[in-house]
Amino acid sequence: MIGYVTLGSNDLGKARAYYDALFGSIGAGRLMEFGENFTLYGVSWGIPGVAICTPNNGQPATAGNGTMVALVLDSRDKVDGLHAKALELGGSCEGPPGLRGDEGPQAFYGAYFRDPEGNKFCAFRTGPA
Repeated sequence: MIGYVTLGSNDLGKARAYYDALFGSIGAGRLMEFGENFTLYGVSWGIPGVAICTPNNGQPATAGNGTMVALVLDSRDKVDGLHAKALELGGSCEGPPGLRGDEGPQAFYGAYFRDPEGNKFCAFRTGPA
């Protein structure tokens, strides 16, 4: 149902550098660009992606309070790696990698971070280690 989510940026050049490196670390890249105001990242068409853009109304971009983008990964090691990469690139920690709840078939292993402009992300893996 979700095609992509859009996050605002006040400096698309810096945001592109951050997301090129961050999403590149999990095999995603730029799928579409519209000049200096929009870039869509993903692993392929038909799978939800993340778009970065400057606000259409010309006002400053702000991070949403209560808004978060969750990125599903296929291993706990990749969750750890993406979280570390996000911080290495200038993001901030909102919750270190770890198991939330009980181990088992529906175990939730997640890590939380914000990009340099304050947008919140969760990298997660559901299932046993």
